[in-house]
Amino acid sequence: MKRILYYLIPTASLFLILFMACSSTNVDSADEDTASEGSVDITAVVQANYRNDYTEGVSVQVNDNSIQVSSTGLPDHKTPYWGVGHEMYEDFPGTNHANMNTSMTTFNYVMTIPTKPQEASYKEETELGPVGMALNGVPIYNDYEGGGMLEENAWGTFDASGAHPGPREDYHYHCEGTYLTVDDANLIGFLRDGFPIYGRKDMDGTYPDNLDDNGGHIGVTADFSDAIYHYHTSNDVYSTSGLYVIKSGAYYGTKGTFSQ
Repeated sequence: MKRILYYLIPTASLFLILFMACSSTNVDSADEDTASEGSVDITAVVQANYRNDYTEGVSVQVNDNSIQVSSTGLPDHKTPYWGVGHEMYEDFPGTNHANMNTSMTTFNYVMTIPTKPQEASYKEETELGPVGMALNGVPIYNDYEGGGMLEENAWGTFDASGAHPGPREDYHYHCEGTYLTVDDANLIGFLRDGFPIYGRKDMDGTYPDNLDDNGGHIGVTADFSDAIYHYHTSNDVYSTSGLYVIKSGAYYGTKGTFSQ
């Protein structure tokens, strides 16, 4: 009997361990499924964070299942694109911009996103133009400019905030920079699918090591106590620029509209 008991006790312990492990895995999977299914309402976070105290050009309107964020597209921080003599003017970083006269102008942007974003069955690639909107109402662009990927002639026009105006004088962010995010866990804005995008770090101060091909993962953030899918600024230096691109690749959710 002693020998039989010797085998029964470890078997029971093993069963208990396996049961606990399976239970833990199921809880984690449930959290991920819930976040993917669109049960997290982003309305309160959008309403609390979208503002531009300098231009007062940002407003939020909530409908039944969608949120409209309207903006003039002008930043609330210093940039050389305000023009020499403007109270918010500052010089370009570096010394190779003496002959630049590009300016920026006002637009009537409206980004419409779902109140409860959810994963799309087909992940649509981001394209040229606005892929999201920063909290101050400035559009966020991906790593494309003109006919292809960002090149030195493009990032050479970036101000200290990793932004510049396009041919239509439409000011927009491409990369991490002063006044927006610099190696931190700050909420930057929301992409057109309704999911939030943060700086390079998670809220615990570490760099996430489990980002998917879309540049995001599911988890709680400083703004969302329930697990939600969210993007992060890339932690890989872009080409030889020394810069960190905010967004590249596809959307995790279904793209909403962005009129201008």
